[in-house]
Amino acid sequence: MKTLSNIIITITAMLGIALLPFTFVSAASTSCSDAVSCIQSGSDGVNNSGSGSADELPDRIKTIVNILLFLLGAIAVIMIIIGGIRYATSNGDAGSVKGAKDTILYAVIGLVVAILAYAIVNFVLGAFQ
Repeated sequence: MKTLSNIIITITAMLGIALLPFTFVSAASTSCSDAVSCIQSGSDGVNNSGSGSADELPDRIKTIVNILLFLLGAIAVIMIIIGGIRYATSNGDAGSVKGAKDTILYAVIGLVVAILAYAIVNFVLGAFQ
């Protein structure tokens, strides 16, 4: 069961890292009539003087955190279900019961940490806006 947890954590981390570059791509698409206007619109986006604004970064951070916390919550719920199945199929074996209870306990702790992380991120980003 530890290997399953390690695999899930690794996949979540890799997915978060893989999605990180896509969150910084500007949502506004520009149509360029010539090379000069394309270069100017790109320069404006970098300098935050054009369509981009300084408020985009907190929104992007909030989006990244929400996606990762959603994945964490989904994984925690799956682990609670797996722990419940392990508990139901333990047949009274003390080692299996303890392992199942530990799985459920750690999944619930993970959910609590995810909720606290969501609250902290929203509080900090709200303080900067």
